[in-house]
Amino acid sequence: LLFLCGVAFLLGVLGRDWELSRALGKREERMLTEFPTIADLMALSVAAGEGPVAALERVVTSSRGELSAELGRVLGDVRTGTPIGLAMDRLAARSGVPIVARFAEGLAVALDRGTPLVDVLHAQAADVREAQRRTLIETGARKEVLMMVPVVFLILSGVVVMFDPQL
Repeated sequence: LLFLCGVAFLLGVLGRDWELSRALGKREERMLTEFPTIADLMALSVAAGEGPVAALERVVTSSRGELSAELGRVLGDVRTGTPIGLAMDRLAARSGVPIVARFAEGLAVALDRGTPLVDVLHAQAADVREAQRRTLIETGARKEVLMMVPVVFLILSGVVVMFDPQL
């Protein structure tokens, strides 16, 4: 009985760890999916003449999702007196997604040094779109090989058997 309790405990811990890892992976996928749109929206707001904090506020109020919620936390930090560079650094540490961390660090550096923010945001959005396109092409290439298996073994063999008069 003690052994069964230990095994059940171990399975419970491993199952919960697996579930949390899967949920984290899905969250990161959602953040990556919405990142180019949010970066472009922020770039358009900055190009229209808004400051970084006002652009961040516009993005947070006009979008929904995981990344938008994280940017809402950044906006909350900024409103309570935290410098925007520090708030972005906290976002980079908290997100766990390398692309979002690079975005936050790039935004913080651009604000500290006075680099044109619009160019930085557009470049990062273009990089993420290119990475997503490359991943989609690689996935499609792997799936193409897997799709050939039923065609070759099932359909082709059925056609040969059907049209071969000697069989």
